[in-house]
Amino acid sequence: MPAAGAQWRFDGIGTEWQVDTAEPLGGEMRAQITALVERYDGDWSRFRPGTVVDALRAGPGRHRMPADAGPLIDVYDRLYRLTDGAMSAAVGDGLERLGYDAHYSLVPSGPARPAPIWDENRWDPPFLTTKEPFVLDVGAAGKGYLADQIADIVARDHAEFTIDGSGDLVRKGPAVTVALEHPLDPSLAIGTTELTGALCASAINRRAWGEGLHHLLDARTGIPVHGVLATWVWASDARTADALATALFFAPAERLRSEFDFRYALMTDDQRVHHDADLPAELFT
Repeated sequence: MPAAGAQWRFDGIGTEWQVDTAEPLGGEMRAQITALVERYDGDWSRFRPGTVVDALRAGPGRHRMPADAGPLIDVYDRLYRLTDGAMSAAVGDGLERLGYDAHYSLVPSGPARPAPIWDENRWDPPFLTTKEPFVLDVGAAGKGYLADQIADIVARDHAEFTIDGSGDLVRKGPAVTVALEHPLDPSLAIGTTELTGALCASAINRRAWGEGLHHLLDARTGIPVHGVLATWVWASDARTADALATALFFAPAERLRSEFDFRYALMTDDQRVHHDADLPAELFT
């Protein structure tokens, strides 16, 4: 983060955000960001009524999607294919069945089952035509994508800034030092990085609520994935970094790199860390 400057903290889409700038954000810019976050949550949340999630849940058909849907649908289409169907935006029903629902019951209501087949939907902007109802969940890429949109607003008046959406980071300007949190002990770091661009992480401990229950589901089975504890991805934008941080739980980096430019580190269940040789970080383990 900048050594000196201004910080603005706010809550949005169920998480904490911080914007660091050399000079304070003006009131108009804060209002634009607040309106963006509220609109985004109102469009994409599966925890609020009246969203596109409600429309897709109600039944199959031709659904008008939010104006910013294209980049999200594109990254899900590509990663659904590259992970052989394991990563999907149609896993919302599976999350709710396991207890990660609008009421945060955290109590499973039924056995796991496969998600609807994502690539049977047809994207014809601005419409998504679906063959069956399903519960949309864009959590694997949505927070990073929102961080990019916030960064676009801040960049209008500020050449140097950091956006932090609870660990989804966008940095413009000179590099800043960022610690890489250990997934089993938030008080420890596995390394540091000099960050420019975007860095996003994903870990099974971030949203876990029972033995073997967490938010990273294999869409082919509806069962939480195992074998990987955490991932870190460096990319030019946070939408890509956020999405790939999830995709690495299901597919090797070499396969994902056939269509995406990124660097990564990954910790497996035995706490071994695998990473690119040219990783832009210093690891302690």
